[in-house]
Amino acid sequence: MSYLNKDILFLLFEELQDDSKSLFSCLLVNRLWCETVVPILWKNPWRSINVNVINDIINISSSSPYNKFLLQQEVYKLLMKKCPDFRFLDMRSMEHQIFYFPEAIIRFESLCELKCDSSIDSIYFYGLSRICYFIQNIIIFNTNTKVNRGIVKLLENQKNLKYFKWENDFDDYVEEDTFDEIFLVLVKKSHTLTHFISTFREGSIYTFPSEILPELYNLKSLKLNFHPIFDFYYDEKFTHSIYRNLEILQLCDYILINTVVCIIKNSGGQIRKILINSFDINYNFYEDSLVLIKMIYESCPLIEHLSITFPSSKKHFNEFEKLLLICKELRVLDMLDANVIEESQEIKLLYGDNLSKVLIKVTPNNLREIRFCDYFKFSLKTLESFLENWKGSFQLSLLTSDHIYSNEDYLKLINKYKNDGVIKDFRYDFEKNNVYF
Repeated sequence: MSYLNKDILFLLFEELQDDSKSLFSCLLVNRLWCETVVPILWKNPWRSINVNVINDIINISSSSPYNKFLLQQEVYKLLMKKCPDFRFLDMRSMEHQIFYFPEAIIRFESLCELKCDSSIDSIYFYGLSRICYFIQNIIIFNTNTKVNRGIVKLLENQKNLKYFKWENDFDDYVEEDTFDEIFLVLVKKSHTLTHFISTFREGSIYTFPSEILPELYNLKSLKLNFHPIFDFYYDEKFTHSIYRNLEILQLCDYILINTVVCIIKNSGGQIRKILINSFDINYNFYEDSLVLIKMIYESCPLIEHLSITFPSSKKHFNEFEKLLLICKELRVLDMLDANVIEESQEIKLLYGDNLSKVLIKVTPNNLREIRFCDYFKFSLKTLESFLENWKGSFQLSLLTSDHIYSNEDYLKLINKYKNDGVIKDFRYDFEKNNVYF
């Protein structure tokens, strides 16, 4: 591709004009690529307003708060006059009601993405909701203990909301239903909303009303990171939720295996990622985990990234082998901890030996990364046999939380297969209880 002529490269790079990260990487390929990318990258440098960047620049020019305020105002006025439209706005730390500038209606009607925090005065959101009706991505950093009515109004006015992210940034106590009004608005946007992401700190009493889950039927990605105290209500709602377009499922700590099974069963066969931090292991772990493995290879043939756990039984490994044979797109495998009982070292080594044998027998064509904890262990002999049989396949990255692999014998073996090109990367962090990064 580096030999393509400049005109063809220009056409290709134009397709990436909204992906500045990729364009920046293209700058480093060679001189021709750099010369071709620069005009595209800087075609409209101010269409993405980041208030913090502007403030940083202005802070250099003056120490007087009043002068900074005036300079900010002049910068915003200039942007309004010179820039045809704005696609992105990060309005955290904003001190000016720029939505009331004469050119604001024309400039902001094409706004696609908004980042904000909930402590911003509601009047700013009211001003934005007056002129912006087609924001696709809204990312909210919640720093307030009370609902912001301006955010509610802004959400209500959107006609094409696709991506909603809520990140809770504080631990203060709030009433259980404080922010319900914001999340309930999303139900009215369910025909367009395809990505729902919600993050709360561990132990938060409030998360979001569980009754919205079955209503968000059009989701392609569902990412929830919290450990709700009353998680039974969320599990119950998930069992009645149907997500036919779901591609990414990322769920909180201690999710029930049966809950994941229900979500997969009610999906449309398009799931590519199942990312679980840890499963809630109960007395029926043996049977439930068998059902989960079977449900994955029957309903997720396109799976690329999988988090899973199961006992070290012959029956489970037979089912796991079927999964590897059927799910040919699998690239990343997370083998999660299963603290049912405290297993002996011998059992953990047997588990590692069984897993190695299955991976050697099947050798998934696209597998690039394996992440594992100390629920099972590779003996030195087993690890060497596994890596030796992996030769000729794609380079493999291994990530673990088990300190055994920091021993001198293991490090020597790992470095040998790094030099042979079998291992691309090997990392361990024994302070972690699991390997979900």
